[in-house]
Amino acid sequence: MEFALSTEQRQIRDMVSEFVDEEVVPVASEIDHDDEFPADLVDEMAELGLMGMPFPEEYGGAGLDYHSYAIGLEEISRGSGGLGTVVAAHISLAGNMLYEFGDEAQKEEYLTPLAEGTDVGAFALSEAGAGSDVPAMETTAEKEGDEYVIDGGKLWISNGSVADTVTVFAKTDPDAGNRGISSFVVRPDEDDGFHVEGTEEKLGDKGCPTAELRFDDLRIPEDRLLGEEGEGFVQALKTLNGGRITIAARGVGIARAALDEARDYANEREQFDQPIGEFQAIKHKLADMDTKIQAAKLLMHKAADRKIRGEDYIKASAQAKLYASEVSREVANEGIQIHGGYGYTKDFPAERFYRDAKLNEIYEGTSEVLRNTIGDQVLEE
Repeated sequence: MEFALSTEQRQIRDMVSEFVDEEVVPVASEIDHDDEFPADLVDEMAELGLMGMPFPEEYGGAGLDYHSYAIGLEEISRGSGGLGTVVAAHISLAGNMLYEFGDEAQKEEYLTPLAEGTDVGAFALSEAGAGSDVPAMETTAEKEGDEYVIDGGKLWISNGSVADTVTVFAKTDPDAGNRGISSFVVRPDEDDGFHVEGTEEKLGDKGCPTAELRFDDLRIPEDRLLGEEGEGFVQALKTLNGGRITIAARGVGIARAALDEARDYANEREQFDQPIGEFQAIKHKLADMDTKIQAAKLLMHKAADRKIRGEDYIKASAQAKLYASEVSREVANEGIQIHGGYGYTKDFPAERFYRDAKLNEIYEGTSEVLRNTIGDQVLEE
């Protein structure tokens, strides 16, 4: 078992870390305050190959393994949780749907610009009444001649208002339950009937627009269907399974940022004529924070390793996402506590880390759903 990073993985980490320190960290508070999509940073990441990290070079990607992708996303999230979500939704969800289930023509036409970063992707699955309960969706896609007509709406769609390509899930057979769900490629600027109803004002995750979408008689050619009719539910589960590794990476990145800030503050802040880091209570907090982060990273890389090897990684990715999500919130919470009253103000980034961390426990599988998934896997072993 190898725990050391390869030369290439270290180079990726160092390159992304340098970009984050120079370009993201200085504007992270501004992104959080303005809550505007950071198009300039996305363009810079595209130039560095970060918008297509795990995709093959033949489709415009960087051809990196999933360890390197997780490391890159961890570093991006360390700088900005919202920017981490932008990348994760773009690659792990929208891009991966096309890579795994698109035919060659679809990959060339739609995946390549996503991997190159000239287009932004979104993944439209959730609805107001269909979050964890995917088969409860009401969006439909009816075949008419050589077209599909999509009607309905989606909610909580990361990148939804800025995306050039959206993978949309709809029922092609409303009476078939999860076997009646299919997925499609939608191009907002080309397809009449695509509407952005608005974006959510969220607790955290600022900079990544979370949109409500509506489809009114949206007509798309039949060659926009991904795979075969009725395969959408399984496609979504497989895609989310891989995406959970990158949400674990986002959690680790935010937790690292919270620990770094807390450590620096503990070394600088003095009470009773000594740095507060000299007090045992603070040392113990820092020790627990770091230990939890290291454990979360190991779970993340274990899941990535199983994915790379082509082994079943449902349990591993669920555990990585569950633990890293809860660790990110716990570490961010302790970071606020170490800062005391200052941690509760916007004068320090400690409170931002807490707000960004909380989302990890909700999207791409709530902690409650993940515990069910893990429990099912344990019972089957």
